[in-house]
Amino acid sequence: MVTHFIFMSSSYSLGTRIALDFIVKEESIKEELRKDLDKIILECGRDVSISTHMIQTDDETWTSVCKADHFFKDVKVIEDLEVFIKLIQKDRKLQGIDVAKYILSKITCTQLKLQKLVYLCFADYLCDMGKVLFTDKIYAFKYGPVVDTVYKKYKEYGYKAIEEETKDIDSHGILEMPAKSRILFAEDGIGKIVSIERTLKRYGGLTATELVELTHKEDSPWKKTYKDEGVAYSQIELDTIKKYHKFEKI
Repeated sequence: MVTHFIFMSSSYSLGTRIALDFIVKEESIKEELRKDLDKIILECGRDVSISTHMIQTDDETWTSVCKADHFFKDVKVIEDLEVFIKLIQKDRKLQGIDVAKYILSKITCTQLKLQKLVYLCFADYLCDMGKVLFTDKIYAFKYGPVVDTVYKKYKEYGYKAIEEETKDIDSHGILEMPAKSRILFAEDGIGKIVSIERTLKRYGGLTATELVELTHKEDSPWKKTYKDEGVAYSQIELDTIKKYHKFEKI
């Protein structure tokens, strides 16, 4: 019999679970595995989602692991510790689209309303925690703050509700739990979910028009940044959001 010691996590960028598979041939390797696990935690964060498994099979192949326990079926084996760490690190940072998908799993939105809610989630978290919710930059468009990547994905809907995402919710995977799990996997995932939920409770019932009016208030971050139409869109800086977001709260 062969003993496999397995580290497992998830890679949202690859769309699958990932694993490191070590063959335990002698007791001394356990100390090396402990060091590898400590390295993963050190470089990916203490709250990183990592599970460990020990299983005995007929040989050293991953096929034998899957045969012994179907739990490991469809898991992608990563051969190198550094590659494994980099894949996890990549998913520890959110993008605006991750927050947008979670919002869409809970609230029917036009792309205009979605933009404002994504921005407000970002602004609330930044002001409360002093850290960014996601990595995308935010720009001052005519109708308020815009996360460029979210705008590009949903702009085709115009003023219509993003119904296709809702109608095809099962086939596209934009269910609440997958979208929520993606955020929970990120750094401070629980804190991010709590903050997003608080923001949606505060602003989610407002119409797109009401949200535009809110972000257009005098001394709001958008007001301090927006240039006349026809001028290149300006980025709303983090310090501007920290200083002036209080003027667009309700």
